[in-house]
Amino acid sequence: MNTFIDKLSEKLLPLAAKLGENRYLLVIRDAFMLAFPLTMFGSIIVVLNNLPFFSSELQGTLNSLLGNGQNATMSILSLFVSFGIGYYLSRSYDVDPVFGGAISLSSFLILTPFFTTTEAGEEVGGVLTTARLGAEGMFVAMIAAFVAAEIYVRLTKRGFTIKMPEQVPAAVSRSFSAMIPAIITLGFFTLLNALVTTALNTNMHDLIFTLVQRPLLALGSGLPATLVALFFVQLLWFFGLHGQIIVNSVMDPIWNTLMLENLEAYEAGEALPNIITKPFIEIYTVGMGGSGMTLMVVIMMAFVMKSRQLKDVGRLAVAPGLFNVNEPVIFGLPIVLNATILIPWLLTPLVVTTFNYTMMNLGIFPTPTGVAVPWTVPVFFNGMLATNSVMGGVLQLIDLALIAGIWFPFLKALDKANLRDDIATSTTDSVNS
Repeated sequence: MNTFIDKLSEKLLPLAAKLGENRYLLVIRDAFMLAFPLTMFGSIIVVLNNLPFFSSELQGTLNSLLGNGQNATMSILSLFVSFGIGYYLSRSYDVDPVFGGAISLSSFLILTPFFTTTEAGEEVGGVLTTARLGAEGMFVAMIAAFVAAEIYVRLTKRGFTIKMPEQVPAAVSRSFSAMIPAIITLGFFTLLNALVTTALNTNMHDLIFTLVQRPLLALGSGLPATLVALFFVQLLWFFGLHGQIIVNSVMDPIWNTLMLENLEAYEAGEALPNIITKPFIEIYTVGMGGSGMTLMVVIMMAFVMKSRQLKDVGRLAVAPGLFNVNEPVIFGLPIVLNATILIPWLLTPLVVTTFNYTMMNLGIFPTPTGVAVPWTVPVFFNGMLATNSVMGGVLQLIDLALIAGIWFPFLKALDKANLRDDIATSTTDSVNS
């Protein structure tokens, strides 16, 4: 087993390190984190507007009074992501990031149709719908932002700028410096939009949604792809790498878009289209004690196991584990490079996720509504908030029992080995004294 782990680490660690340092994956992560506080606020508004014990009349009143809190945050998430990508990508090249963000945002809007279609099939111009700025426009926003920022950066680096005298105020000088790159970049997207609308008789949003976004969402919303992603999260953590940061930087655009689709359906009173979403991943994996769902593990270590090491680590890790922080057990047990617990560490999230997906797919337990819940909210409560139902928390309690069943034999074996070591150490100490 140790030889296999050593060989695997030799192959995996360099690849994981490259992914963790990839400029574009880091930019995607930071762009979504830029929108995270806004997403949290929008989610709070959605929860308040849809509390199950409110009457429909009160919910309607709250929605009319507070609805703009959600419309101006989660419903237009693509705007913030496009600005964030332009900002952080430009900053990574040491180019003025504010103009990079503004140019990326404007490039996305140039590709966005300013019209809507009525039920009669008529197009009404001068209308920018939130649907284009939310889930439907996410991949257009990301692609446009990356391309626009790259063009802006390269033009700036090659000196296509207007340099002002030193006496000119810095803000004015920066604006003139960005003028030519901005004009060229926005001109490129204007011509691209004209080409797509005339030659293909469509718009970039519908084109990208059909060719790119829909296939990726179909793949990412399925159970097999989710299990593969979770497997690599666990495997990377086993080698001491932050698996969530590495894997989520690839999967977050898909999971967040699926989340927005659910939220839009939930707000419209329609059936939720997706089971796998960002809240599903957060609440039903990380939301039960951190990566690897270790809350029940540390509880068993603290109160069921007998060896001093497991008890001490478990008691130390229980309090952070309640808030889904599990570094104490990952590095204190340790889980990292511990072949004894490799099987439950890899297996548990796959089994529990498959169980949860099946239960939701059968309609036995509710699906997350698309509301984003902070990952530090304790188990059961985060399940209720994510699904707007007590049953979402009940499912987590069943999950904890499953986790206990998978981990117990391995913890017991480790506990017996530690007890033998404790006895041997105690005997040696008594002889020496």
